[in-house]
Amino acid sequence: MTETLWTVDESGIRDFSAANNEPEWLLNVRLDAFKKAEDLPLPKPDKTKIDKWNFTEFGTHAVKSAPFNSFSELPEAAQAVVGQENAMQNVYVQRNGVPSILNISNELKEAGVIFTDFATAAKEHSDLLQKYFMTQVVKADEHKLTALHAALVNGGVFLYVPKNVEIKEPVQAVFIHDNQDAAIFNHVIVVTEANSSVTYVENYISTVETKQGVANIVTEVIAGNNSQVSYGAVDTLTENVTTYVNRRGVTAPNARIEWSLGIMNDGNTISENVTNLIGDGSFADTKMVVVGRGSQSMNFTTKVVHFGKHTEGYILKHGVMKDAAKAIFNGIGKIEHGAAKSNAVQESRILMLSEKARGDANPILLIDEDDVTAGHAASVGRVDPLQLYYLMSRGIEKREAERLVIHGFLAPVVNKLPIKNVKKQLKGVIERKVRQ
Repeated sequence: MTETLWTVDESGIRDFSAANNEPEWLLNVRLDAFKKAEDLPLPKPDKTKIDKWNFTEFGTHAVKSAPFNSFSELPEAAQAVVGQENAMQNVYVQRNGVPSILNISNELKEAGVIFTDFATAAKEHSDLLQKYFMTQVVKADEHKLTALHAALVNGGVFLYVPKNVEIKEPVQAVFIHDNQDAAIFNHVIVVTEANSSVTYVENYISTVETKQGVANIVTEVIAGNNSQVSYGAVDTLTENVTTYVNRRGVTAPNARIEWSLGIMNDGNTISENVTNLIGDGSFADTKMVVVGRGSQSMNFTTKVVHFGKHTEGYILKHGVMKDAAKAIFNGIGKIEHGAAKSNAVQESRILMLSEKARGDANPILLIDEDDVTAGHAASVGRVDPLQLYYLMSRGIEKREAERLVIHGFLAPVVNKLPIKNVKKQLKGVIERKVRQ
C-alpha cells in the first residue's frame, strides 16, 4: 500500500484554526477528519483510475494574499463575470482563500438573509454552520477526499435564506486562483427555508499556471419545503490542478433544485453531482456542459435518487473532447422502493474531435418501485466528416467548421440553461476553449 504524502500535519491544522478564531467544534471536526483521512480509501469513479492522481500534495494550505479592494483591481476575467462595477451587489470575491469583497444589499440583510464567507460564518453564525456543515448532505467519512476536505477547508461561502423570502436577483461568488502555491479547499452551503427561493452562481477562475495544484470543492444544498434553488457554476481551473468537486443537494417536500454546470477545467477532474429527492413532490434538474482538451482525464457522475413519491429527476449532459482528452459520463437515476409515481429521465452525449480523444457515456437506471416512469439516452461518436465537408465546401476553413459543429452540439444544453448569466459565461468559455 502506497503511503500518503501530506502537505499539512495536525499542528498546521491547529494553527490555521486558531489564526481564524474558529469555534472548538469546528477544530474537533477538522482533527477527527484528518485522522480518518489516512485510512479511508479514495472514491472509485467508474472506469477511471485515480490512485496515481495527486490529491494531497500542494504548495501551501493557506497563502497570504492581499485582498482586492475594488472592482477595478479584479483580474479581467473576474470583471467579465461580475459585470459592471455598479452591478456588484450581492457578490462575494475570494482570492486564494482570502475574503476580498463582500457586498450584500440592505434589502437582503433586513430580510434576514445571511451571505458571508466560510470563516465569518464559523465565528458569527456558529450554531447554524454547525447544524449544516457536513452533517446532512455530504459526510466527512465517506472517503479519503471528503475527510481531507473537512480537515482542510480554507474558503467558501455560507448562504442562508429564511422562510418566505424570494431573492429575485442572482447571488454570486467568484473564487480567484492567482497564486501557484495556493490550494483550494472551498466549502459552499446553500440553505433555503420553506417557501423561499434563490439563484446562486459561482465561478472558479485561474489566472496563473501551476506545476502541482489541488482543488477539493464540496457544495451542500439544503432545500426546505416548497423552496427553490437554482445553482449555477462555471469552473475554469488551470492545467496541473487536480480537481475533486462534489456538489450535492437534498430536497424537502415540493422543493426544487436546478443545477447549471459548466466544467471547463484544463486539468484532471473528478466531478460528483448528486441530488437526493427526499420529500414527496420534489424536483431536480441537472444540465452540464463539458469541453476537454490536451491530455486531461475527466470523470463526471451525475445521480438523482428518488425517495419521495411523485418526484421528478432530469439529467442532460453534453461534452466535447479535443486532442487526447478523455471523459467518462456516468448518469444514474435511482428510484427507491416506495417512491411511487416518480419519473427519472437522463441523456448523455459525447462528441470526439480527434482520433486520440476518448469518451464513454454510461446511462444507469436502478428501479425498485413498479409504478414509475423512466428513460435514458446516450451516444458517443466522432464528428461527422460529411458535416465538415459541407461547411468547408462553402468556403469555411476546417478549424472554423469544427467550431461551428461544437457550438451546434452543445447548444441543446446551453440554450436550456435556466440562469442567463451562466449561459452567457459558458458561451464565452466554450469559444475560448474551442479556439485553443
